[in-house]
Amino acid sequence: MSDDTIRLVTIGRIVRRRWRLLTLLALVGALVGYGASVLFPPRYTTSASVLLPGTWEERELLTQTEVATSSVVVDRAAATLGWTGVSGNDLRKQVSAKATDGNIIKITGTAETPERAQRLSDQVAKEFVSYATRIAAESADPEAAQELAALQKSVEDTSRRISRLANAADPGQTVESVQTRTELEKLRTALREAINTLEQADPAEDQAKNMVVMGSAARPTGEAPPTRTQLIAGGALLFFLCAVIGHLTAARMSRRLRGEQEITAALGAALLGTVDVPVERRAQRPDGRGPRWLRRLLGLDVRWDLPAPQSSGDEASRQIRYRRVCSRLRDQQPAPRRLLVVFPEGDESARRAAGQLAVEAGGDPLLRAVAVSVSRPMVPDRDHESGALVVVSAGSWTAGELSGIAEACADAKHAVVGIVLAGPVRATRSAERPRRAAVPALAEFDGELDDATGVTG
Repeated sequence: MSDDTIRLVTIGRIVRRRWRLLTLLALVGALVGYGASVLFPPRYTTSASVLLPGTWEERELLTQTEVATSSVVVDRAAATLGWTGVSGNDLRKQVSAKATDGNIIKITGTAETPERAQRLSDQVAKEFVSYATRIAAESADPEAAQELAALQKSVEDTSRRISRLANAADPGQTVESVQTRTELEKLRTALREAINTLEQADPAEDQAKNMVVMGSAARPTGEAPPTRTQLIAGGALLFFLCAVIGHLTAARMSRRLRGEQEITAALGAALLGTVDVPVERRAQRPDGRGPRWLRRLLGLDVRWDLPAPQSSGDEASRQIRYRRVCSRLRDQQPAPRRLLVVFPEGDESARRAAGQLAVEAGGDPLLRAVAVSVSRPMVPDRDHESGALVVVSAGSWTAGELSGIAEACADAKHAVVGIVLAGPVRATRSAERPRRAAVPALAEFDGELDDATGVTG
């Protein structure tokens, strides 16, 4: 699988064959999420809005958000609230502000209870408005205010004089008097527009004074994320995904050979054929570490990275495959034909295939099967055999393990004459009975068997 593309069918196979382990890990992740929710108490969040009337530039709104969360405003709010053990520094971590559309500053407070979150947002909003108004009032220039007041008084005096001159003029008797009255009214209008422009020249003070809190903050009805439910669900999902990714990573890093060319290259011999081996569920359970009951409980006794065995044909079609392999051996080896059938220890499919080959050969060639440990391969020394036939199943052994078996055969002076691949298939009950009857010796594969099979353990 190291060179295969990860497909949905692969993930589905992991879930189907490892669902017990994945469920257990998801429960562990849920417990971890619950523990995190206990360590981090629930938090509640709410917001209070402050309206800034008038026209404000974006940089001015950003400045106001900084003022709203400044240490001066938050410290004053902390002093007013008077919460035991809570200082301004603590509240500064629980308060935030941002500018929204419509010149609105939204002040958000977070606390352990809904009541505290509501009070915190409201109090910070009030302190912000108070502080901003005071800053605007203090920043006003007293001399400019006095000059503006004197100018307003002068304009009013001038306006009164214009009114007297207009009344003293001939009321509409001549063209000149009408023009004079019109010019005086224009002068009065210009003076009023000038004074209005002077009053609006620095509107910041008036805008700050008109800041208003748009009602009390709403009391939160639910926890702020992440909630306890979210932590539990997130922990379960995280552990589940980590388990799936771990399976995929292990499969990609696996060095077990699956292709015929890779296996033949590792053993240094030609492939004589592939035989079908009907296997039961327990026959697919690989050996592993840990108690067997625990592996069976978690579903670790079944390989997930191997495709499901295909349905087998009848007994006659399977026997044809074995007989063809025996026929190739007869054509390849001169008489008398005596061969050593070597299969890896723990490879149940290869063991059954070796025993069936010994039965189908019928003494020609005479086959003697032996199991070889892949960790410390040891093959019996050559006696009367003219070579060794290696029987393995695909996807179970690495190149190094198969090379070790080939080297063990060479050390015992056995030339590897061929390779037989054992492919597990799913057999029906009708096909299972004659197979068991044909290989009765495999039921006690612990030592030297009868001469008819020539199988040794």
